Amino acid sequence: MKDVIRVAVTGAAGQIGYAIVFRIASGGLFGPQQKVRLQLLEVPAAETALQGVVMEIRDAANPLLEDILATSDPRKAFEGADWTFCIGSIPRKPGMERSELLGLNGKIFVEQGRILSEVASPDARVLVVGNPCNTNAWIARQSGPGLPADRWFAMTRLDENRAKARLAEKAGVPVGLVDRLAVWGNHSPTMYPDFTNARIGGKPVTDVIRDRAWLEGDFLRSVQQRGAEVLKARGLSSAASAAHAALDTVRTLHQGSKEGDWTSVAVTSDGSYGVPKGLMCSFPVRALGGGKWEIVPGLKLDDFGRGKLAATVAELEDERAAAAKAVGLAV
Repeated sequence: MKDVIRVAVTGAAGQIGYAIVFRIASGGLFGPQQKVRLQLLEVPAAETALQGVVMEIRDAANPLLEDILATSDPRKAFEGADWTFCIGSIPRKPGMERSELLGLNGKIFVEQGRILSEVASPDARVLVVGNPCNTNAWIARQSGPGLPADRWFAMTRLDENRAKARLAEKAGVPVGLVDRLAVWGNHSPTMYPDFTNARIGGKPVTDVIRDRAWLEGDFLRSVQQRGAEVLKARGLSSAASAAHAALDTVRTLHQGSKEGDWTSVAVTSDGSYGVPKGLMCSFPVRALGGGKWEIVPGLKLDDFGRGKLAATVAELEDERAAAAKAVGLAV
């Protein structure tokens, strides 16, 4: 155990950032014995709001919080960081073309990737949450060659958690009985929550829920469109559930997967399952602890699953090409 783990959070005054920083400070990420230092980054226009967040964090008097830094300078925020949550990004606005969004966010992640590779801890890990997170993570990774490719992640655990919740609800069981649920591909409506390899109470999902039409139809749609449904109902995008999923992701990577289980996270493809090398794609990943991981080998995908994987990979390739063009990176 390190004396102090340095955790950088971008977009720290935003809704997800606000929901995540208190749980990190109170031991909700690395446990009740591990001290942490928070290094919070915001854009200059949000610095006053960030100071308010800092006031509240200090007022919580968490004994595990060693120190806290609030800044608009990414070099200061990322200095010596062991884990970084890249939450801040520009949301898509009405009438905005995807290429425009990729260009705007691309500039942010080019800078952040470069600086992280220069000043973060030699053993640093980075989780990109800000959307489009797979492609933003690819941009940051390409811009930060000082950090090895296996240190960069993009969050799809929220999609996994949503899928588990839907399956548990349909089966009428506690969500803790659902495991081996992998999300393949992009964090977008093309994602594929793989029910064919998942289990409920140790049994294949397809043995417990025998309605294949529901699994291929309403189930997939409910997971793929959940973010839009939350936005419509709440008037704001998912924040608390996204923060929870980000913590789940890093905690699992830090501690390791449960025996016989895996998690969903976008990582740099090594060519597994026919996904082009270098693409930031969500796979079933076995966390080995300490931020190390491996893609789970040998899973079988049926024709339906292979088609879904091909579609989401094609979207990722299109996004990557558009982003590379927008910010001048080589594919």
